[in-house]
Amino acid sequence: MISLPPATILFLGAVLLPLLPRRMRSAALLVFPALTFFWLIYLNPGDNLSVHFLDYNLVVTRVDQLSLCFGYVFALITFLGGIYSYHLRGTAEQVSTLLYAGSSLGVVFAGDLLTLVFFWEIMAVSSVYLIWARGTTLSRGAGFRYLIVHLFGGSMLLAGVLVQLTQTGSMLFTYMDGGLGAYLIMFGFCLNAAVPPLHAWLSDAYPEGTVTGSVYLSAFTTKTAVYALARGFAGWDILVWAGAAMAVYGVIYAVLENDARRLLAYHIISQVGYMVCAVGIGTATAINGATAHAFAHILYKALLFMGVGTVLYATGQSKLTNLGGLARAMPLALTFYMVGALSISGFPLFSGFVSKSLVVHAAGLNHMGLVVLLLNLASVGTFLSTTLKLPYFIWFGHKNSAQPSAIPLGMYLGMALTAISCIAIGVYPSLLYNILPFPVDYQPYTVRHVIETSQLLIFTGLGFWLLIQQMGVKALISLDFDWFYRKPAQLAYKVCVVSVSKLFGTVEHAALSLTRFLVRGSANPIGYLVRAIPLVRQPKHHAVATDRQPHEYDPDRYRFATGVMVLLVLLIFIIVIAWSLFVS
Repeated sequence: MISLPPATILFLGAVLLPLLPRRMRSAALLVFPALTFFWLIYLNPGDNLSVHFLDYNLVVTRVDQLSLCFGYVFALITFLGGIYSYHLRGTAEQVSTLLYAGSSLGVVFAGDLLTLVFFWEIMAVSSVYLIWARGTTLSRGAGFRYLIVHLFGGSMLLAGVLVQLTQTGSMLFTYMDGGLGAYLIMFGFCLNAAVPPLHAWLSDAYPEGTVTGSVYLSAFTTKTAVYALARGFAGWDILVWAGAAMAVYGVIYAVLENDARRLLAYHIISQVGYMVCAVGIGTATAINGATAHAFAHILYKALLFMGVGTVLYATGQSKLTNLGGLARAMPLALTFYMVGALSISGFPLFSGFVSKSLVVHAAGLNHMGLVVLLLNLASVGTFLSTTLKLPYFIWFGHKNSAQPSAIPLGMYLGMALTAISCIAIGVYPSLLYNILPFPVDYQPYTVRHVIETSQLLIFTGLGFWLLIQQMGVKALISLDFDWFYRKPAQLAYKVCVVSVSKLFGTVEHAALSLTRFLVRGSANPIGYLVRAIPLVRQPKHHAVATDRQPHEYDPDRYRFATGVMVLLVLLIFIIVIAWSLFVS
């Protein structure tokens, strides 16, 4: 048994951080995730924490190998991101980071649906500040859209939980057998996983986050959704094809993209597609593949955002058309970025090679030839856009006249440690395989697999080199599903905001008018009727002379004497008593 949820240390850190001296806050941002990581090491599968709430027994913390694997990498990337952002002095952004990481841990260790929804909503609210903190017009708009989308997804998730509770009578978060509640819950999870067409929020918001905030955004939201899908929906066939489509869809848009961070955001969609596809396959090998690829992806995608974020920090630019020729000025950023790029491409001796191939192997074991083809095709596109196109046009290509500013040492140190992690997993796969949910019976480094992968990547690189002139970037905007809420935005505003506001105003005016009528009428019904109805209004010559204006209404002119009202009340009582005696 454990006494507190694993997220407690990070939440406690979010409370204590503003109370610490400013010079200590960056160091404290490293201490809290480090303590969380060591706490997770001492947890054992089967450790649970339950509380009684109303008539339900809530499993606030459930520890098993699946949740531990996600917990390890969440704590690790929070620590590495803290090193990368050591120069940061914005307390609110640091607090949001700890709340975001803590709520993500809360989700992966939640054993019941109510606890999951609680942490799910904290995760959405805390993460949006990492977008708003950039302080630009685009970031404010993107953050607002991000928040609306995730609150809508959270509402669908809560509705599914309530339906599921009605249908099953249980709040436990286990495998879902189907039904309306399960589909609503899956909808909420798929929205956070950025499954098309529910994905546009990701490519819209992540590029607008702060330099350090986007590193954390790339790590938590989509991976908690992958965990939740693996926990509740393993083996659902719809996820196989949704994931395979994601893998190709994200790559297509990445190849077309001009903004470096938006390009990487589309690759999140593509790589999460591998994980969703593996969850849909649902076998032990596939769940291992989804978990392993989520673990590796968090590290190498964070490293890619660190590399591009360093360029943005130094030059103020992230569009490929505005960059170029930075190799001499920023060689370390290029080196560390390429480690992440080779990892995401599945190059041998890098982390993506041992995780991505496990997903493809699981699809092959289930004789899913088309799925294997789509995933391999996505790998080619990933290598083309992330490993070749993006670094070429940032660090090589046409030389930009802008002189990059100095980079804080912490940014380079955070990138170096993350790069070492990617290489360590690629060289020693057992570091990752030994913590997966099920025993691993797979060897990635076979001669055939290494040769096939190398051939695929080498010929892709040759094609890029031959067609490099045709691969030139253009300052264009690629229309995606966000068109459906950007284009009709003004019409939606008029219908959903202006019209509703006018309706509320009309109802409010009518309610106030009715209230005035009832107040005046109840004070003196007869007098008010005499005043209101012209036919029974007294002639003007009967009016008593007074200092008031003729049009003023004086209720005392028509008010009954107190004695008359007392007699009237007594008469009513006598009638009621007589009637009751007569009836009895």
